[in-house]
Amino acid sequence: MARSLTGGSFGVQGMLKEGTKHMSGLEEATFKNIDAAKQLSSCVRTSLGPNGMNKMVINHLDKLFITSDSATIVNELEVQHPAAKLLVMASKMQESEVGDGTNFVVVLAGELLIQAEELLKNGLHISEVIGGYNTALAKALEVLETLVTHSASMSVLKSPTELAEAIKPVIAAKQWGNEDLFASKIAEACVLAMPENPAAFNVDNVRVAKIIGNAVSGTTVVKGLCLTRSVLGTIHEVRDAKIVVYGVPVDSSTTETKGTVLLKSAEELKAYNNSEEDALEKTIKAIAATGANVLVCGQSIGELAMHFVEKYKMMVLKVPSKFELRRLCRTTGANNLVRLEPPAPEDLGTCKHVYLKEIGSTWCTIFDQEADNSKTATIVVRGSSMNIMEDVERAIEDGVNVVKSMTKDARFVPGAGAAELLLADALQQYGEAQPGLDQYAIQKFGLSLEVVPRTLAENSGLDATNIVAQMYAAHKAGSTSVGIDIVEGTTKDCGVLDLLVTKKEALKLATDAAVTVLRVDQIIMAKQAGGPKAPAQPAPYGD
Repeated sequence: MARSLTGGSFGVQGMLKEGTKHMSGLEEATFKNIDAAKQLSSCVRTSLGPNGMNKMVINHLDKLFITSDSATIVNELEVQHPAAKLLVMASKMQESEVGDGTNFVVVLAGELLIQAEELLKNGLHISEVIGGYNTALAKALEVLETLVTHSASMSVLKSPTELAEAIKPVIAAKQWGNEDLFASKIAEACVLAMPENPAAFNVDNVRVAKIIGNAVSGTTVVKGLCLTRSVLGTIHEVRDAKIVVYGVPVDSSTTETKGTVLLKSAEELKAYNNSEEDALEKTIKAIAATGANVLVCGQSIGELAMHFVEKYKMMVLKVPSKFELRRLCRTTGANNLVRLEPPAPEDLGTCKHVYLKEIGSTWCTIFDQEADNSKTATIVVRGSSMNIMEDVERAIEDGVNVVKSMTKDARFVPGAGAAELLLADALQQYGEAQPGLDQYAIQKFGLSLEVVPRTLAENSGLDATNIVAQMYAAHKAGSTSVGIDIVEGTTKDCGVLDLLVTKKEALKLATDAAVTVLRVDQIIMAKQAGGPKAPAQPAPYGD
């Protein structure tokens, strides 16, 4: 204590523990944070839009990702800088809230910080910039409501063709060229899994099964659940199935306590062995007597148990993933039993047709309800490599999430950069009318929104300045739906629409992330603790 008062440095360094780093002020803290966020933003910016480039990311487990999906990129980059992590968190939040628009969040937050840096260097105070940004956000959300050009009725959620048209722009941004194919498959699967009350739609009821082989054009939709694993026994097909699901091993039961059995002769050993067999047969027979003809097990199935299950003509399936087991229970209405005992009638699940089917060279077990109002649907994705199929799966998940968002709010605004440019124009005019210093920040917020059409143009190899100027001219002339036509390399109304909810959430999250970074004026980092690092937690099994 006395030494720390007499020796050592003064100021903040003298107050804190030895080895602590301290940075404060605009130059040391704010601009460094902005620079880190800019680096992350520029990394994913080239992946925005249909012509966005792919990133090749190899994570710490040596797993390869080739994708233009911003959520996957920022998740696998393992960003260390705290300010850049805020953008990653905003992107993850957008992914969980809406499921689409993650790239827009990171790119816009980065652009807001670039513009803020310019204002700060020109002498504006941080509080004025933050105040201007918050005012601009409120105005932007107000203007965004007036830009709605199309409002889909709830009947769209029951029509595969109309639903496919609504989600096509989302798929086009991820799988350019295949958007017609995937939009129709996603719409078909969502309509199959759509409950009577669309608000109760669960995204988990539309599953993706990846089977290597063929091309992506061979992607199909299966009513019900498709598991990419074969059955264990010799029975490959059951109609009007009654399904019993066990989360415990199907084998001879062991006692809870340890005990010793003293056997004095071979006859006693044989009798003991037979009693075990008889007990297991009695259990399997009682299960079969309830009418169950499909047995699904989440753990191991013993050879003796397998023999008796075959004897009583039951189909056997092993599903080691607890997530798939849960989905199977939801599809069939079965309950996951935790004791090996005969099921009660309410524990049994039902399915119209359970059968084995070879897709490519993979044997799949299909639980087909053979009804148009099936609770679950599976999109069977085909492709020449796992990387291609994983990228398709990400596009499908985004499409399904947009359908989920549509069940809450099915209003659309002009896409292809049109909505952002209309907001940019409205905010810059609004900023000019403001009396205080906030006006500069409001105008910069408007200017930041130009990043979307500019980036879309740059990624398509077009002259961004000319394209933005042409769009401004078209909007002033009254054609507010004019966006970028990346096929012709010009501007026109392509009929591209974006979901209003996606834009609203993205604007809020991007502004919040940027404002949070700007609010930081000091960074204090303690010296890292010595000793061995804590082991990383293993990823949960299954998907």
